[in-house]
Parts: sequence; C-alpha cells; structure tokens
Amino acid sequence: MGTTRNAPLEAWMREHGHSANSLAEAANRAVEHLTGRTGSYDGSSVRAWKSGRIRWPNQLTRQALEIVTGLSAADLGFVPRGRAHTTPAPQQEDDMKRRTLVGGGLAVAAAAAAPGTAPRRIGMADVERLQKRFTEVIASDHRRGGQPDIEQQAAALADEALNLQRAGSSTQRVRSSLYAAAAAFRSSAMWAAIDGRRYPEAQAHMREAQALAEMSGDQGIKFRIWSHAGSMYRHMGRPGDAIAANDVARGLHITRRDPLFASLGLARQAAIHGTAQDRTGAHRAVGQAQDAMTRADTNLHRPVWLLAFYDQAELDSLALSAYLSLGDYPTAEAHAHRCLAALRPHMARSRAIAQTRLAHAQLAQGDAEAAVHSAMQVPATAATQHARVSRMLSEFGATLRATASGSPVVTTWTEHTAAWRASA
Repeated sequence: MGTTRNAPLEAWMREHGHSANSLAEAANRAVEHLTGRTGSYDGSSVRAWKSGRIRWPNQLTRQALEIVTGLSAADLGFVPRGRAHTTPAPQQEDDMKRRTLVGGGLAVAAAAAAPGTAPRRIGMADVERLQKRFTEVIASDHRRGGQPDIEQQAAALADEALNLQRAGSSTQRVRSSLYAAAAAFRSSAMWAAIDGRRYPEAQAHMREAQALAEMSGDQGIKFRIWSHAGSMYRHMGRPGDAIAANDVARGLHITRRDPLFASLGLARQAAIHGTAQDRTGAHRAVGQAQDAMTRADTNLHRPVWLLAFYDQAELDSLALSAYLSLGDYPTAEAHAHRCLAALRPHMARSRAIAQTRLAHAQLAQGDAEAAVHSAMQVPATAATQHARVSRMLSEFGATLRATASGSPVVTTWTEHTAAWRASA
C-alpha cells in the first residue's frame, strides 16, 4: 500500500515560506529549548514527514513541531499509528500540552482563570497596548543604545506578551500577534546586548526570539532576528557565521515582496563583506542596497522597528562601516558625511557611531586635526557609556598618539578625554 503525502504540513510550509532545510533548523532549535540539546533533523527528515513515509513522528518531534508551528501534530496532518488518513483529526487537544513551551524563558502555561471566574478574552487592543510601550523602548535605544536597562525593559515586555497568552482565551490571529510581539521585544533585548558588547546575553535572547518568531509565523520579525544575528557575528569577528545568518534573513520571501527589507539585508551584507575583506562583494552589495531602496514603495505598511531606523542615513552608515573595514578611507569618509547629514534628530546613538567612524577615516588619511575635531563632537555620555563608541574612541586615541606624537592635537585630545571622564 502506497503512502499518502502530508498535504497540511506542505501547505503550512508554503504559507510560511519554509524549505525542508529551514523547517529542520527551526525544529532543531525547538528541541534545544525542550531538552537542552540541539536536534538532529535535516532536510531529509522533513521530506519524510511531507511524503507520508513517517506518519506519526516520535513524541519529541511532535512537541518540537508544535512549538515551531503553533499547531498540533494532528492539525499538521500526522496520523497516530493504527488510524487511517481518512480518520477525522480530533477537534481539540489538551490546551496545556499545545501551549506549554519548556525551556529558556518560553514557559507558557495553558489559558486558565481563577476558580469561579470567567476567562478573560484577549484581543488586538492588548497587543496594541504592548506595541505602544515598545515604541518607548525603541526611542530609548536610539538615544542611549546598548544599555542594560534597555535590554531588561525589552525582555520584560517579551515576558508580559507571553503572560497574556495564559491570561485568557484569544483567536489564532491574536495568539500569533502576541508571539510576534514577544519575538520583537526579545529581538530588541538581543540588539541592546549586541550594542553593549554583551554577546553571551545576546545569544541567549536570540535563541528565545527565534523560537517565538517561528510560532508567530511573522516574516518581518524572522527577518529582524536573523539580520540581528548577522550583525552580532560581524561584531564578534565571525564573518562566516555572519554571512550565513544574514543569508537566512535575505532568503525570506518578505525580501522579495518588499524592496526595503531587501535593501536592509544587502546593506548589512556589505558591512559583513567589509569585515571579511571582500572588496568586490561589499561594493556590489552597497550598490544593490541603494537600488532596492530606490524601488521601495513608501506607502507600504511596515513594522515600527523598521521605520524607526532604516533609511538612507542607515544605509550610508553600513556602507561607512564596510569601507572603513576595507581601508578605503576616502569612500568611508564620503559615506560618513552623507550619513551625518541625513540622520534624523533623535538618532543620537547612530550619530555618535558615525561621528567616531568619520574620525577614524580622517585620521587614517593623515588629517589628525580634522579627525580630532570630529571625535570631539561625540557627546560625553556616548563616549563614556556606550560600549562600542567607547572602544572605538579608545582605539582612535591610541592611533592618534602613535601617528601624531608630539603634535598639539594629541594634547587637545588628551585634555578633552579627561574632561569626558570627569563628567561621566
């Protein structure tokens, strides 16, 4: 007797843009949350599920797939042993089993109300309330990026979104929106940790954000998390891992629907190519990012996190990073000036980073006086409290003393940094 293909699973994969390999990766991460050990699925495992060769996976596999999809094994088209494919799937399963996620910070209890009270109905208004508070976290990040309190606020919002899942009943749309919100908040916690060079914390946030994003089915937040992962590995000096993570983001079908997502993915790819000393790849990616941004429809609805930061100034900032890494200092300086001219007033953190990189590009071209003038424009708070800016300015000072020893600008810089420290 031949096997019957698992049409529900295939349909879910098509709807959510999953290949066999990407679903296997998501399931492996879910197993890690359940057991502490990464799963061993690959593309052939998923093909066996799709083809019907495996009609009823083992319990761990079923739990992992339920975490990834938010659906029961029966709803995904799997059939318990001894039942025919034509047997109607159960209409309901134990909510505790379907909703409880074990591991990390993902423990979500079943929806329950206190004895004698009616369950609360959770709606989109609850999601919107959380999203409004999220904008405050984003605003703080743009002002003071990388601070532990921003990371903690974002993580707390993620937990609050998950707690709403157990506060009452809701529709599938609301549940998906809450998972997407939790993933977005956790992704912001991840970014704050990256910006503060707290990489172990960033990786922990990343794992939780990835699992939540899979449950939400939201392509935009999946892109954000994988794109952040690429940036994290770039800052850690691991360009191979950075390219692989960013390729996952760029492979999502949202980048084909919306050129602005494609542009961000390409701009970050350029910065990674710069770290990897791939001059041709960086130059090509910058050009492609610019072309995609030109094609982007400004009237499309997009998530607040994207609209809050990605524009021409950010594209030039990433190009600045790429060319600075490559040692093409005149081109880096040109992008720095373009970035600083276009930055929106509230982007204080981005301005400090661009100003510091401009100083590096000018110093590398032998213009110590202009470089010191640029570096002195960085606010004291960023210079002393932002981990990335502090490190870049420390490196700037060391290079200045090595290349312009005895110059009055060295004295000027030394006195200025002493004033920074005194005001911190």
